[in-house]
Amino acid sequence: MIKNYLLSLGLYALLLPWTAVVQALDAAEQRGLEIAREADRRDQGWGDSSTSMEMILRSKEGETASRALTVKVKEGQPAVEEGDRSLIVFNSPKDQKGTALLTYSYRTRSDEQWLYLPALKRVKKIASDNKSGPFVGSEFAFEDFSDQEVEKYRYRYLRDEPFNGIDCFVMERYPLDSNSGYSRELVWIDQAHYRIHKVDYYDRKQTLLKTLSVSGYQQYNGKYWRADLSEMVNHQNGRSTSLKAADYRFSQGLSDDEFSQNSLQRAR
Repeated sequence: MIKNYLLSLGLYALLLPWTAVVQALDAAEQRGLEIAREADRRDQGWGDSSTSMEMILRSKEGETASRALTVKVKEGQPAVEEGDRSLIVFNSPKDQKGTALLTYSYRTRSDEQWLYLPALKRVKKIASDNKSGPFVGSEFAFEDFSDQEVEKYRYRYLRDEPFNGIDCFVMERYPLDSNSGYSRELVWIDQAHYRIHKVDYYDRKQTLLKTLSVSGYQQYNGKYWRADLSEMVNHQNGRSTSLKAADYRFSQGLSDDEFSQNSLQRAR
């Protein structure tokens, strides 16, 4: 039933202009959309960014492995179809150095992703039906690294609720992409700054799959909030992956050429 509902929503969004879709929403859906739009509005205008990250993988038995990454993002323009572009490059360990993921996000159609594997010396495009798969052995899926454009989801506000002592809005969002590995997501967004603090991801069978916890927010340039720590816990296999961020930099004048398929092979 939920699958048919989601498919109908996706078809509905394709057949009608976005303004007509908005007008057809009930009160809870309208409120959810308003929250999503406000969160998006507050995080606009930063241009581009780069940061260093440590990825820590934990097995069910508690064993850990660490990887060093560099992440670059170029902001999309609100008035056009194209969303953000991002490039993730592995700096270590040695056997994964140079591995790179390029993502082109779009507002109303499927994103495009390419993975460069140094061992094979070739760029591989990630098929739409493979985006729910794990990213390089982590608990993050390929689709988790796509930009979360407002138009990609259907929303429903549920309630106000504190999380870790912070007053939050709690809402559901339903991916409109039929290739998503998630049937729905339960999201906690703080009422003061509209930042995501927690997301529960449910698989296509409506079973809780993963939980993302986001913490250590810092404000940059007096406006933009970024988290120091994002942790994804997989409830079905007992594994988790943490992303620790440091050294955020903004408005560096990153060019489009730095986010091309050719840039994947020279990214180091």
